[in-house]
Formats: sequence, C-alpha cells, structure tokens
Amino acid sequence: MIKTKNYFLLLFSLLFLQAAYSQVLVKGVVKDNKGNPLQGVSISLKDTYDGATTDSTGKFSFKTSEKGEQTLLATFTGYKSFEQKITPEKGPLSFDITLKEEVTELKAVTISAGTFEASDRKRAGVVLNSIDIVTTAGANADVTQALKTLPGAQQVGETEGLFVRGGTAAETKIFIDGTLVNKFFYNSAPNTSGYGRFSPFLFKGTVFSTGGYSALYGQALSSAVILVSIDMPDKTTASLGLSVLGLDAGYQYLNKKKNFSWGFDFNYTNLGLAYAVLKQKQDYFQVPSFNEGHANFRIKTSATGILKYYSSYGGSRFGFTTPSIDSAGFLDYFKLKNFNTYQNLSWKDNFGSGWKINAGISYTNNKDDITGALQDAGKKTVTLSGLEFKNFSISPLGNYLNAKAVLEKKLPNLSAIRFGTEYNFTDDKATYTDNSGNRYSYDLKEHINALFAEGDIYITNGLAAKLGTRLEHSAFLDKFNLAPRISLAYKTGKLSQASLAYGIFYQNPETKYLPSPNALTFSSATHYIAQYLRTAPLTVFRAEIFYKKYHDLVKTGFSNGRDGLALNNNGFGDAKGFEFFWRDKKTIKNLDYWISYSYLDTKRDFLNFPYAITPNFAAKHTASLVIKKFVLPWKTGFNASYTYSSSRPYYNIIYDAGQYKFSDKGLVPDYHNVSFSLNYIPSIGKKDAKSFVVYVISINNILNIKQTYGYQYSYNSARKEAIVPPSRMFIFIGAFFSFGVDRTQDAINNNL
Repeated sequence: MIKTKNYFLLLFSLLFLQAAYSQVLVKGVVKDNKGNPLQGVSISLKDTYDGATTDSTGKFSFKTSEKGEQTLLATFTGYKSFEQKITPEKGPLSFDITLKEEVTELKAVTISAGTFEASDRKRAGVVLNSIDIVTTAGANADVTQALKTLPGAQQVGETEGLFVRGGTAAETKIFIDGTLVNKFFYNSAPNTSGYGRFSPFLFKGTVFSTGGYSALYGQALSSAVILVSIDMPDKTTASLGLSVLGLDAGYQYLNKKKNFSWGFDFNYTNLGLAYAVLKQKQDYFQVPSFNEGHANFRIKTSATGILKYYSSYGGSRFGFTTPSIDSAGFLDYFKLKNFNTYQNLSWKDNFGSGWKINAGISYTNNKDDITGALQDAGKKTVTLSGLEFKNFSISPLGNYLNAKAVLEKKLPNLSAIRFGTEYNFTDDKATYTDNSGNRYSYDLKEHINALFAEGDIYITNGLAAKLGTRLEHSAFLDKFNLAPRISLAYKTGKLSQASLAYGIFYQNPETKYLPSPNALTFSSATHYIAQYLRTAPLTVFRAEIFYKKYHDLVKTGFSNGRDGLALNNNGFGDAKGFEFFWRDKKTIKNLDYWISYSYLDTKRDFLNFPYAITPNFAAKHTASLVIKKFVLPWKTGFNASYTYSSSRPYYNIIYDAGQYKFSDKGLVPDYHNVSFSLNYIPSIGKKDAKSFVVYVISINNILNIKQTYGYQYSYNSARKEAIVPPSRMFIFIGAFFSFGVDRTQDAINNNL
C-alpha cells in the first residue's frame, strides 16, 4: 500500500512538473490612443480561465498551457475591445496593445454651439424645463418670456415675438414636434406685448437655438425654438385651476397597458377683475377675454413607435379707446376679434437595422376682425380732414400647412445620417375697408419645398462634427437657395468642451410687406459661432461669441400710392457680440439661480431706414438674474428675477422730398424689472397623496419701476408720446388642483 501510494505521488509530481514546464508566458502593456497607460484592463485568452489585469503602468503578464490557435482579448469599459490571434506554444509572447476609446452618449461631446437644450435625453445639459418656466418670476408661465432670461434674447415689450441677436421677431421660428407653428402668439393690442398660446407642460424638451441650428429647420434668419411634446402621461389625472383671471379644467386618461391616452381641457380667461384693480393706460369698453379648448390622443404603435395628435381651438376679443395723439380732445378706437385653431399630428418609430422615422403635419387657421376709428369725447365715430385713415376695418385670414418627414440611420458609435423633405404652404388673404366704404383685397399664396440632409460624425468621444445642407424652392419668388451648415465640437476636459458653428440661413420676405411691384429674392444671414461649455451635475457655464452677416434684406418705400411696399433686396447689416450664462444649484444649499449677460453690436439698413443704424429693438447690454429657493418646512417656493436692458434707440422716420430721413431720434431710458412669485404646496409630506394643490402669487415689476419701450408719433410728427406698459405692475393670484397624481416632488426636485 505504501509503495502504491508513493507511486501515485511520484506520477502526480511528474505530471505537474511537465505542465509547469510547458506553460508559456504572455506579457505586454496596454495604452490608449494618446499613449497613456491604462490600468484595470482585463486581458485573457478567449473562452479560457487564463488571463490577468493591467497594473498602474498598463503592464500585464500571465502564463498559459493552452495549445493551438487562441484569441487574446483585451476589454475595458469605455473602449473598443481588442482581439488578436496567437499560438501560445511559440512563446514567450509580448504585446503592445492600443485600445481605442469607444464613443458613448454618456461620455461623448455634444454639438451645442448656439444652442440651449433641455430634454430627458441630455439631463446633464438641461437649462430650462417646464417647471423652470412656470416658476420663473415675471415669465407668467410663458415659454418665450422665460427664454428672455437667457442670453441672446432681447427685452422687447411693445410687441409680441422673440427678438434674438439683432434679428426681428419674424426671424425667429418656433417648431412643435418638428413642424412649423404659425401664429404662436396671441394677437396683441398696438404697442403691447403678446404671449404664447401653448402651455409649457405640453413639452418634455426645449431647444432654444440662437444661431447655427440644424439643416432640418429653415426659413429663420436668426433663431429657432424647437419644442418636443410629451409622450404618455404618468397616469389618469384630472385638473382644475381657479385664479383672478379665470378658470380652467381638464382630464387626461391613460389605459392600463399604458399604450393609449386621450385628454381634453378648457379654459376661460377674463381680465376684467385684474383691470378693475390695476388701472390700464387704455380705457376698455370690452376687456380682453379668451375661450380655449384643447384635445389630444397618443397611441403607441409599436414597442418603439408613437402617434401623437394635439389640437387647440380658441377665440379672443377686446376693445378700447385711448386719447388720440393726432387730434387733441379726440379718441382712438380699436377693437379686435380673433379665432385660431391649431392641429398637429406626428409619428415616430424605429423599423430595424438602425433606421428611424419622424414625420409630422401641422395646420393653422387664424382669422382676425379689426376695427379702427376716430371718436369724439362722446365716443361717437367722426371723420376729420387729413385723418380719414383712422376709420377702417380689416379682416385678415390665414391658412398655414407644414409637413415634414425625416429618415435617420444610426451608424457605428453615435454617428448617424438623416435626410428628409419639408413642404410649407401659406395662404394669406385680407379685405380692407376704408373710411369711404371702398374695399381692397389681396390673396398671397406661397409654396416652399425643401430637401435636407445632415450627418453626425463621432470620430472619438472627444471630437464630433455635424455636417448638413438644405435646398429650398419658393414658388412665390420662383427661386432656389442652398444652405450649407457645419458644427464642430471638441472635448477639452471631462466636463467641458469647445464648439464652432457656421451656417447660411434664408428667409422669404414677410407677407405684410407684399405684394411687391418688383421681383424679390430670399434674405440671408451667415452665422459664425464659437462656444465654450462646462456642464457638471449641478452647474452649467456657457460662453459664446458670434458674428452674423445679413444680405439681401428687404427695403420698403412708396409705390403705386402706397407706403411700406417691398421694393427690393438692397438691405444689409451685421450683428456681433458675446454672451455668458451661469447656472448653479450647488454652491448654496437648496438655492437655484442663474445669471445671463449679452453684449450686442448690430446695425442694419432695411425697410425704410435711411442708412445702416442700430434697430430700435436692439439693446447693447442685456442681463438677467433668476433666483429660486424651496423651503421644505414651509412647503413654499420663493422665486425672484431681475432683468436689465440698456437704452435702446428710437427713431421717427418720415418721407420727405422723395427720400426717407429722421425727424427725431434718441435713446429710451434703461429697462429694469424686478419680479417675485410665491408657490405654496400644502400637500407636501402627505404619504400616498392622490392629489395636490399649488397656490400661486406672482407680482411683475414689484418695485413699480417706470419703463419706456420707445415713442410713437402723430401723423404729422408734431407730437410724440412714450410707449409704456399698459400698467406698471401686474399681480396674479391663483390655485391649481390636480387629481390622480401628485407632482409636488417633481416641483421640489427641479428646484433644489
């Protein structure tokens, strides 16, 4: 037995020595493509247990007794795997391995020059989401008013629209789910700002591009606001809102499978009570009132596809008189009635092999009935010699259709190509009736067809480019344009990047200056942008410089007895400047604030300008400070904002002796506005709450600062009058109830 045992021990020892003697050493070093050693890389022979991990110098070594052809495998998170065929028995073996960084969405640089983005997809880069918008003091829960606290936007309060980097309001276009929105703003009274028609809670994402935007979007010289609507609601809910301005109620249903939803809401607004307390500059004989209804449905067409429909119907009316600047003791009468409907149908889906489709169609119908008159002190319509133009009526009617389809193909890494087509139809018509009962009508139709293509090219996580071009044809102008666009982004650090953008953008002449006695062409703007962006989990810093060159701007003048007709495209101009934005949720506990500043130097010669001058809607300096703090023990959010704009120029341009010249010009005072709002949410802290209520108090211009936007002049330029807000201060008080889902925690989390 002892001999037998010794025999097996000897045999085992011989086999072990033979195996040890037959093992081969495999060693080497692993580096990245910049030559830096990589620690923690897993090295192994594929489908075996033989392997090792690199040390701090990138070196590795292990022994193997495997025979025949094997595969050496190196893997490391964030890098592409390395494989090489080897034959161990030919060893010892030594390798110098280089791993290439893998492009991933979490680590990759983003194309961001000229753009503020807030979306679910890029949470790290969120700037303003829906909660931010409704809790920004002074914004009155309006998307574009909140965007005015960001750099690039001007503080213009005498008309509706978003003025960006020296561009007119018409040079900014707004899109919902990819398609163009016409008549985004409510109709406003003369010399009064207008607000947007759409609730910020409709949208899950907002892109505010102050220049250099994608080739998917056109017909905008200066800026694009791209809004993405929510997909499915969280659950079935009902809502009710009561305020000093009116009431609203809604219902949203979600089925058990969470693949189908529908909803509707209705709201009625009447400013009578507010205007009774806060006296207005105008004497309203019909206070502004609004009736609106909205409906939607959403259907998941597949695991990755969704069909969304949204519609709105609304009517508004108001009427007032003001002391006439043209004739002492008389009144200017103005009355407006509006009906607007908007329909949007969109569909998106993935259909295999990396292909994706986004398609949509939108339709807008807008009808206005406007009446103007001159009245005596007894408010009876009169006609005075030389002021016959005061008595008129006009009925504009617009029908607008936009359709777009985009195909996208995902390529390796994050690279992608997308291409598509867009069709835009406009039918603007109006009937004008003068003081003598003479009627004049026009009907302008436009068909714009576009093809576009662009590619996202990710070379590494730190270097990416977006290359695109857009081809458009205008039936009205009977002309084509071709617009190349390019953006580059380079990662300068773990949290920072630098970007460059260049692009050409085209736009048709505005309808209000048409028809023209002469052939016209597109206006164009060439954008150059350089940006630095640093994005951390709780802070964002963005600095940008830009230069914008305008070509072929519309010039207007007298023709066929009419003033203001588009005569030619001899206008030109430029805009240059720099901006910065800083948002911080980290430095002070439970405090969120942002600071923005813009410097703008712009001049243009367009419309009836005698020569190139700074337009009256452009201020050299604009700045904003927005502060938000939620005090959890008090269940209350405190929000404040301060907006500043340096003095803007004003002009009175008259036509005299066959040419345009200034009869008066100057600078308005600097603009200051301090606003405050308070949100009290008593349901915070209640377990399993199925409903919640928010009480809101908001005060715009709480310091009652006098603000002047410009001046208006009498028809003979003998008198001028300051253009000021209808009232210096505005106060809103309301309560909003939601049944079915408690969103209070969302409100807290987004403001901490």
